[in-house]
Amino acid sequence: MPKIGVLFNDIKPVACRMAQELEETLSQEGYEVCVRSSQSGLLGYSQSDQLPNPTPMDALIPEGFDQSMAFCIVLGGDGTVLAACRQIAALEMPILTVNTGHMGFLTETYVNQLPHAIAEVQAGNCMIEERSMLSVQVYRQETLLWQALCLNEMVLHREPLTSMCHFEIKIGHHAPVDIAADGVILSTPTGSTAYSLSAGGPVLTPDVPVLQLMPICPHSLASRALVFSETDPVQIFPATPNPMVMVVDGNGGCPVLPQDRVWVERSPYSARFIRLQSPEFFRILREKLGWGLPHIAKPTSVELP
Repeated sequence: MPKIGVLFNDIKPVACRMAQELEETLSQEGYEVCVRSSQSGLLGYSQSDQLPNPTPMDALIPEGFDQSMAFCIVLGGDGTVLAACRQIAALEMPILTVNTGHMGFLTETYVNQLPHAIAEVQAGNCMIEERSMLSVQVYRQETLLWQALCLNEMVLHREPLTSMCHFEIKIGHHAPVDIAADGVILSTPTGSTAYSLSAGGPVLTPDVPVLQLMPICPHSLASRALVFSETDPVQIFPATPNPMVMVVDGNGGCPVLPQDRVWVERSPYSARFIRLQSPEFFRILREKLGWGLPHIAKPTSVELP
């Protein structure tokens, strides 16, 4: 029998209970099961007064996880999925995501459907959908200060967020541009339905090989979202004397000083999601975000008073 991994959000009682039940059930069926918390995938925030000590991106792999695993079951909400993708990206392991949270935009199935979902995966009645990830690094001169893998987006802004500042941004071989805004969002197609969407950016289907740059509250009528090839690396220089804060996937980041630069490129690793049926992105948009819902039909005739 193959080896199966389980990553769960250990602050959610439902996920904790399901992880224990899964370990018992799968072990009785003869599988070798490795159960670990998703907490090591959470980034945390580095402090400006700490010495640089960047964690290697492939050092987040949970103890006991390796490439011999058939797949990994992730129990939690979208935040848990984001953390799990960072933890096992280097193993290129497919994940079956189970929603024990609220929105569950990135999850594939629910707790009450999990036994059926596992049976379908074991029978090979599934497919793998790959999602692009980003490699985010912060440099001071040539010294690497901080780095992380990112599935949704990287956000760079001032604190307080309402203070406008300037960003000098260079995309690929193109000439640098200056953007005046409260901040900037650099997102993958997966992240186009997250913070970028709330900031007014377009929705991108996950299979499009592009990245998106979205200014936050830009101070210009001409400053809008830019979509470009994911093969182009991005350099961001904070063209302001005030410190900034970088946040990755909404749960961690680091300070960025005026002399620093941020380097972002497509990661060689991808998130690999197990899909029990052919991915239907528009259905997910409709169910989770209410996009494309039919309007109530207008009456064919109106009686005048």
